[in-house]
Amino acid sequence: MRGAKAGQQTKTMQQAKTTCPYCGVGCGVTATVEAGTLSAVEGDREHPANFGRLCVKGSALHETLGDQGRLIKPRVDGEEVSWEQALDATAERLTTLRNDHGHQCMAAYLSGQLLTEDYYVANKLFKGFLGTPHLDTNSRLCMASAVAGYKRAFGADAVPCNYEDLEEAELVVVVGSNLAWNHPVLYQRIKVAKERNPLMRVVVIDPRVTDSCEIADLYLGVKPGTDAVLFNGLLAWMASKNKLDTVYLERHTRGFDDALSAAQQSARSVAEVAAACEVDAERLETFYYWFASQLHVVTLYSQGINQSSSGTDKCNAIINCHLAGGKIGLPGAGPFSITGQPNAMGGREVGGLANQLAAHMDYETPGARELVSRFWATDSLTPILPNGPGYKAVELFDAIERGEIKALWVMATNPAISLPDAVHVRAALEKCPLVIVSECAADTDLLPYADIVLPASGWSEKDGTVTNSERCISRQRGMLPPPGEARHDWQIICDVAKRLGFTEAFDYTHPSEIFDEHARLSGFENTATIPRLFDISGLVGLGRDGYDALTPIQWPVNAQAPHGTARLFENGQFATSDGRAKLLPITPRGPEQALSPSYPLRLNTGRIRDQWHTMTRTARAPRLMNHRAEPFMEIHPEDAHAAGVVDQGLAVLTAAKGEFRARVRVSNAQRRGEIFVPIHWTDCFTRLARSSALIDSITDPLSGQPESKHGAVTLAPLADDWQATLLVADGAVESTPWTKSAYWTRIPMRGLQRWQLSDTQPMAGWLAQLETWLPGAVSVVSQDSANGRLRAACVEDGQLRWWLMVGPPKELPGLAWLQARFNEAVLSDSHRRRLLAGCNDGAADTGQVVCSCHQVGQTAIINAIREGDTCVEALGARLACGTQCGSCIPELKSLIETSLVEEERPNARAKQTPNSEVV
Repeated sequence: MRGAKAGQQTKTMQQAKTTCPYCGVGCGVTATVEAGTLSAVEGDREHPANFGRLCVKGSALHETLGDQGRLIKPRVDGEEVSWEQALDATAERLTTLRNDHGHQCMAAYLSGQLLTEDYYVANKLFKGFLGTPHLDTNSRLCMASAVAGYKRAFGADAVPCNYEDLEEAELVVVVGSNLAWNHPVLYQRIKVAKERNPLMRVVVIDPRVTDSCEIADLYLGVKPGTDAVLFNGLLAWMASKNKLDTVYLERHTRGFDDALSAAQQSARSVAEVAAACEVDAERLETFYYWFASQLHVVTLYSQGINQSSSGTDKCNAIINCHLAGGKIGLPGAGPFSITGQPNAMGGREVGGLANQLAAHMDYETPGARELVSRFWATDSLTPILPNGPGYKAVELFDAIERGEIKALWVMATNPAISLPDAVHVRAALEKCPLVIVSECAADTDLLPYADIVLPASGWSEKDGTVTNSERCISRQRGMLPPPGEARHDWQIICDVAKRLGFTEAFDYTHPSEIFDEHARLSGFENTATIPRLFDISGLVGLGRDGYDALTPIQWPVNAQAPHGTARLFENGQFATSDGRAKLLPITPRGPEQALSPSYPLRLNTGRIRDQWHTMTRTARAPRLMNHRAEPFMEIHPEDAHAAGVVDQGLAVLTAAKGEFRARVRVSNAQRRGEIFVPIHWTDCFTRLARSSALIDSITDPLSGQPESKHGAVTLAPLADDWQATLLVADGAVESTPWTKSAYWTRIPMRGLQRWQLSDTQPMAGWLAQLETWLPGAVSVVSQDSANGRLRAACVEDGQLRWWLMVGPPKELPGLAWLQARFNEAVLSDSHRRRLLAGCNDGAADTGQVVCSCHQVGQTAIINAIREGDTCVEALGARLACGTQCGSCIPELKSLIETSLVEEERPNARAKQTPNSEVV
């Protein structure tokens, strides 16, 4: 409907069911399209992943759309060109490099943000027709160890559980995941299940006290990197207490004796394990008893397990315990790896990892290479298919730097930010003769390295399928046309393939045709003694109408399971040569990024509640910037004191290969000697706050996954002579000279940009500086030179253009009032008089936003608690906080607890005073 004639009345309103593009939960979304605009979203009440629930990011999806900031035209060598010119240049340069340097000089780096159909044709082109194995994906950074662990144990990359198992379990163990922030809909499902079943227990195992602990019956704050020791200890304890399922072990597994022997060597007693993990021995044994005593146990694990130089071993240590207790293939039981991206699993299905082929086949599977070649009809090509795995992500960029890889095509991801040792990655990109980037955002850290830029469609425009953490295939439906000249990724890939001479193999006209081929390949010659577990041949022949109407379904989907498969391995048969699962002997290893006198603090990285990856989407919704507006580092109070840093002050973390500047958050939730930083901020939003700069490029030797959870850093204050907050209306300036400051962060707001600034150099004169920084004369100003404070604003043609406060951010008024003034067509006289105050006379500051859904601030919440609203329900009734997605409820409970404790302290002191009138 976009593009309707001027004056034409469009009264139609349509609703479409699609899938959220954020985490691997794969929530269903019902989107409302009205007059060519996606005007609202809500959770799809019929989708089995979420049944109507959405987190705050999902509920703000419609706020992230719009043409502003999108790539809309192709570029070659920095110049905008037509699609014909861009596609011709891409094909010609790839052909030249291939002829000069051979098949394996080309590579692709893909993303879990791609749809399965995009992934399929990319893998088919590079491995099947260009003959290079060097195609990998950013899923390598989050899921590769889980994949390797499943394959070693079960013979296939196959998650055995589903989300209903979380609700049917007697015990849920959450390890290496802040589920409340990173997969909030699953967290809410567990929370509700726990309320319905008081006998259900939850154990949280994490170095940090996170919001996930709000539902925990037991918390184990383990030393980072000791997970394998802990689960080896569990296996040894189960054996010593006769808590093994010996019948299951004998009938359905192999390798138990070696696994147990290794576990006993590394975990000789509960006391020894407790000492190694730095947890209380009694609490540890309580966890062991709970796990061993219940049959219906689900262990949820994510990046805290995977992102390690021994991540695969940690996954198998967990799986060993489930196999040893027969806690798999049952309702409410199994080792459950939670996927980080919306289509990380779909990418694995089609061969998106460098060690895979397609349809879950790999180079180790006898006959798989020839089978795929027959299906794709590449027999006449030389080579028919690569004869071995390609470079995994970190290895790939090492090969680029060495000059082995001459051409790299990056799709829907940003390795300049996400890969470890980012300086090395950027040097490799600079050196690469041909860098092609398919991207939808106009401003990313990767684009300056691109020779060819191809504008791609984004969520709400793309049309295809994704697969979530429970193997559920869902449709992501296109509802709006791509802006400008942007095209779908599968179309771009096919257009290039045709120019390379592969027209017949890439002559698709709709994603349904690609999906059909993908489904046919999954069933092609899938009749061996050991059938391939990934099989969606039951979805062959849907046609366009059937594809458009496809409802969520879990694979395998075939003649034996036409309605999908909720749970794997129920019959105890696994995808191995003998049908048995394998227990692996695990020898725990600590992090390879070792601490030292120069770098004595353990770094932990992760996601935060309201942001996603590099913020190219979430930062477009201003309310998602309010919960954690700036890059930060969480530090234990004793570490902060020792380093001389203070809460809300600025500090710098330094590692062997980089540094990180951010605002300090002092927190008792951190273990002593450890620091947490978020992964999201990039050079587009701040200066020197890329977490990847602090991480060395050390990987798991089996999975190739980087050790991103175990950096080593030192901490120091970031000295400053001044701090300032600058608000600038969108479009008011063409350049931003203040980004030369020692510290800056850009925070998008509605209609303006907020800048937090700080520098070590004194400012000779702020009014003179403003003349060089900003257009327009100062309209109002207030200056206190003695205390280094200043406030100033510029109003032009009745509109507020910029506003400045020199002083620390804690002196800021609530910015909602100022944001409203920036969005007024004409500023009233009364508002002009209040500009320097930044708020209405007598207006109360609501404080830092806690509830992003309803924009409820911390101060307002604390005031309500003091007035008697001492439960979450009462706060929700008064302020609406916690009533939508529920992500803020743990923080609300923490504020209630803290406020009540603070109120009790003076009363307690008064009761201890003999002459007190209170007594």
